[in-house]
Amino acid sequence: MVERPIQIAFCGNPNVGKSTLFNALTGLHQHTGNWPGKTVESSLGIMKAGGETYHLIDLPGTYSLDARSPEETVTRDYICGGAADLIVVVCDGTCLARNLILALQVLQITRRVVVCVNLMDEARKKGISIDLQRLSRLLGVPVLGTEARKRSSVKKLEKCIVDNIFQPASAPVPIDSPVAESQRIAGLVETRTRSFLQERDRKIDRVLTHKIWAYPTMFLLLAVVLWLTIEGANYPSQWLGAFFQTCQTLLRKGLQALHAPWWLSGFLVEGCAATLFRVVSVMLPPMAIFFPLFTLLEDFGYLPRVAFNLDRPFARCGACGKQALTMCMGLGCNASAIVGCRIIDSKRERILAMLTNNFMPCNGRFPLLITLIPLVFVGLPAGNGAMGALILTGFILLGVLMTFLWSKLLSCTLLSGTSAAFVLELPPYRKPEFLHTIVRSILDRTLRILGRAAAVAAPVGGILWILANVFVGGRSLLAWGSVVLEPIGTIFGMDGVILLAFLLALPANEIVLPIALMLYTQGGGLPPEFSPEATRALLLENGWTWVTALCVMTFCLFHFPCSTALLTIKKESGSTKWMVLAAMIPTITGLICCLLIRLGALLF
Repeated sequence: MVERPIQIAFCGNPNVGKSTLFNALTGLHQHTGNWPGKTVESSLGIMKAGGETYHLIDLPGTYSLDARSPEETVTRDYICGGAADLIVVVCDGTCLARNLILALQVLQITRRVVVCVNLMDEARKKGISIDLQRLSRLLGVPVLGTEARKRSSVKKLEKCIVDNIFQPASAPVPIDSPVAESQRIAGLVETRTRSFLQERDRKIDRVLTHKIWAYPTMFLLLAVVLWLTIEGANYPSQWLGAFFQTCQTLLRKGLQALHAPWWLSGFLVEGCAATLFRVVSVMLPPMAIFFPLFTLLEDFGYLPRVAFNLDRPFARCGACGKQALTMCMGLGCNASAIVGCRIIDSKRERILAMLTNNFMPCNGRFPLLITLIPLVFVGLPAGNGAMGALILTGFILLGVLMTFLWSKLLSCTLLSGTSAAFVLELPPYRKPEFLHTIVRSILDRTLRILGRAAAVAAPVGGILWILANVFVGGRSLLAWGSVVLEPIGTIFGMDGVILLAFLLALPANEIVLPIALMLYTQGGGLPPEFSPEATRALLLENGWTWVTALCVMTFCLFHFPCSTALLTIKKESGSTKWMVLAAMIPTITGLICCLLIRLGALLF
């Protein structure tokens, strides 16, 4: 009979440093998965101490065991199910009374509990002193104070877990009112004095959450992040492109040495490998920059302020302010943002966020937008990254406005209802843990999303090669497709080639432009990566004008989600209906906008 591993669960309110402690105890010995029968993700890790192996579970953050969302339900069910050998309740030392509500509720279920009062350094800076020994006597369980970023604190928590995991636990003590009891206990163990840190946070918030200045601040910060992403990704993309060209050449020569037939070599090298290499070289550098920057802003404490600032406009549209966070995530990857919609408690508002998330262009659409900006704004030099970032920011703001518009339309029609209450905690400003944040962001977000894209890029590349090399009546199947779509593309200010490229790039937005270039050059596979100047010259040779470029940019901003995002919507919503609607809404919007641009150009 196999012994069950020792399970230690970490629970706590959001933004208390629970995951930081979990990561410090497990290091890189962890993975992310879904709870059985749930779409809620969990972090599972291994800690080795005292000759034993412990399985640590990072439960979703919750304010209490009175569950309102799928995440809180998972936490409640796990704790009530009694699977954990020990539960570590992580509390925020700067707001102990509120955090003790959850601790007292857990103590009503089991006494196999260690209470970890975290952020003790921030509590001291805010003039808060906590008598941990008295708190331990009042609760009847071990209590220790920690600073999650100090190795000594992590070792102290590890020792406390090892010392108490096999101790016999007393029976749970009934508590009439956890809310009232938490306030009484907090009043008995903590003293507060006025601090400089609190005044500093208030001064910063007077700007970052100001009813007027908050919005230009968000605009400028987004522009800076995009500028860093655009400028920082240029050279790595070129290096990766050159490296993959060498790999592609070596692969071709290897197949020739094996006397592989031309069609097999073409399918594998010019189709599968070329598309895979192009997707990786285009996606990896901007994601490796954008996601860490996004995570650093999250760790600093700014993203909750974004949700606070946008709560009022979202509420007026019948949506939830938390959608601001998923909207920001959409700039990295729409599929990840759709998964992130789980933080929204109301199912109606969760569906609303999923249906409108695609109005945020993911980084897979950035290369096409960046390439076409100088074609529309003719006076803009190709190397002017700062101005290009500002223009790209303007397009993103257009996507934000369209998000508000469709949220209002849907909340008044298909998804009518009353907006749910929005409870948001504004955490203190903290210095991010740069190295750990960057490493975890690359491992958890960048590589995971890149892996999903790569998994579909290779087979799609093989299919593209077949379509480009099977001829009927002197034309390839790809060329026939562009001819059929030419009249439709012309109506909306584009052409059949670009419309076909959008359709074929359903699995990955990154290959829209490469497919179009392949059709324009009449090649049998994706062409080698062109310079921005050569790309623009080729487009102009094929009849593009600033109107064409503007229509293509608009349709790039407003068109159907990629296949990964669509499948994620179906999985998260549990309905094919919402997936189809999520594809129709942005596509219809994009076509109408393109038609208006073309008509406006003809008239004026």
